[in-house]
Amino acid sequence: MSKVYIQKLLDKFIPDLDVIKNHKNLQFLGDKLHDPNLWHLNRRSVAMAFAVGLFGAWIPTPGQMAIAAVGALYFRAYLPISVGLVWITNPLTMPPLFYFAYLVGLYLLNLPAADFSLDAILSGDILLPFLTGCFILGVLSASAGYFGINFFWRYHARHKWETRHKNRRHGIKKKNPFKGMY
Repeated sequence: MSKVYIQKLLDKFIPDLDVIKNHKNLQFLGDKLHDPNLWHLNRRSVAMAFAVGLFGAWIPTPGQMAIAAVGALYFRAYLPISVGLVWITNPLTMPPLFYFAYLVGLYLLNLPAADFSLDAILSGDILLPFLTGCFILGVLSASAGYFGINFFWRYHARHKWETRHKNRRHGIKKKNPFKGMY
């Protein structure tokens, strides 16, 4: 898939940029919404968006999308991807993923599993390993997303460059895949 195709696909689902920038409830952000990295696909903004969105997915609180949006503003990441990736932890996937986070926390803190009761939750027997696991998995996911997208982007660009160079050397002209689409 080309960058142009992905951008056109995302444009179908993202509200108009001028509407977002001029929305009365978002005016407190000032000029931060006018940063081009928030709205344009490039290697840095997409890699950072994966880092922000994947970290935000492991935050066990309501308002993950708002947290990811603030993170995207702060780190100048592509806002739609940052906000969309937090839906990895949705109502269907949240129980097994957060239970896994709890198990990771137990392992890292070298603690025995606690009985699930209100007393165990309030005393921190469950909360500490759970939050530790969420934090560690958030950092690992964010790192994997950031470096993975950087690697993929560079690999793809290098592959396109080499293919174009090889085709030019052999006199092969590439057909325009978008010709006649619009």
